[in-house]
Amino acid sequence: MAGVEFSRVRKEFGGFTAIEALDLRIEEGEFVSLLGPSGCGKTTTLRMLAGLEFPTAGEIRIGERVVNDVPPGQRDIAMVFQSYALYPHMTVRRNMEYPLRKRGLPAAERQASVLMAAEMLQLTELLDRKPRQLSGGQQQRVALGRALVRDPQVFLFDEPLSNLDAKLRGHMRAELVELHARLGRTMVYVTHDQLEAMTMSDRIAIILAGELQQFAPPQEVYRAPANRFVAGFIGMPSMNLVDGRLAHGSGSWQFMAPGIALPVPALAETAVAGEACLGVRPEHVHIGAGELQGRVQLVEQTGHENIVVLAVAGGIRLTCRTPASMIPRMGDTVDFRIDSERVHVFAPGDTGPRLNLPA
Repeated sequence: MAGVEFSRVRKEFGGFTAIEALDLRIEEGEFVSLLGPSGCGKTTTLRMLAGLEFPTAGEIRIGERVVNDVPPGQRDIAMVFQSYALYPHMTVRRNMEYPLRKRGLPAAERQASVLMAAEMLQLTELLDRKPRQLSGGQQQRVALGRALVRDPQVFLFDEPLSNLDAKLRGHMRAELVELHARLGRTMVYVTHDQLEAMTMSDRIAIILAGELQQFAPPQEVYRAPANRFVAGFIGMPSMNLVDGRLAHGSGSWQFMAPGIALPVPALAETAVAGEACLGVRPEHVHIGAGELQGRVQLVEQTGHENIVVLAVAGGIRLTCRTPASMIPRMGDTVDFRIDSERVHVFAPGDTGPRLNLPA
C-alpha cells in the first residue's frame, strides 16, 4: 500500500496546457475521486499517474519513489477502464490471469489468485464463460478481478461505470466501496458523476480547466464549497446562484438583488461592498411563508419530494424542494423565505472564492 503525491505537476500538449501546477497528496489507503466537467484534465492526471502520459514539469510520487520516467509496468499500479478492455476470445479465467501470465507466475499461484478474486467478486460460476456471454456488470467485475489479482499498491479507475445503466451503476458503486473497505488499498477514481464521487470517496479533488479547485471530504465540499464553480457543480439540483450586490451597515452585511433583500452571515475580511454572488441550496428555500414572493414556473414530482422552480423579479429563478404532500400549482404566486443562516456568499467571477467565515 502506498500514497500518491503530485508536486507542481504541469502537462502541456503542444501549446495547450492541460494541467497547471497540480499539488495533490493522496494518503495511503484513501479512496479519492477526481471530479470535474469533460476536458478539465482529470483523465490526463490519471494517465500521468499510470505512466501513459509523462508530465511536462513537476514530480509524481507513488510511495517514496518518483515515477516520472518509470514505465507503467514497473509502477505497481492496476487500472480499470471505462471500456472494460477484455479479450473477447479468452474466458473469464484467462482474462483475469493474463497479467499474472505476463509476469511468469507458476500456474498454481495464478489459479489461487484468480479463485480468490473470483470469490470476492462473485464470479466463480462464470470463470469458463467468455465476455460476450456476460452482462455489462459482470464484464466490469471481470475487469476489476483482473486488476485485483495483480495485488497492486494503487488502483486506478477511469470512469469504469459510465457504460452501465442507472440501477447497475448504483449496485457497482456499493461493490466498489465494499471492495475498498476490504482491501484498504489506495484508489484513485476519475468521474464526471458527482453522485459517484459523493457516495464513494474519502476525499474529492474537483478540477476545472487543469486547476485544482478544492480537495476535501464530500460533506465539506457540499457544505463549504471553496468557490462559485464548486458550489454550482456539486449538488442535485444544483445550488441557486444569484448575482447581486453586498452592502455593509450597522455592523452587518446584506445581499440585494431584484426581488431579494437578505441579511447574510458574517463574512471574511476580504469581503467588500459591491458585486457579489449569493449561493443557496434548494433545501434552504422554503415555500409557504416569508417576506419574498415568486411565481411557480415548474413543478417536478419525484415521488418522495417535489422540485419547484420559482420565477422572481429581474429574471431570477430559484429552485427549491417541497414535501411530496405540498404540490404548488404552476402559475401561482407564492410566499417564500430563504434561510439566511445557511447561505453562501462568493466574490464575483466564475471561480470567485467563498467569503463566508468558517462555521
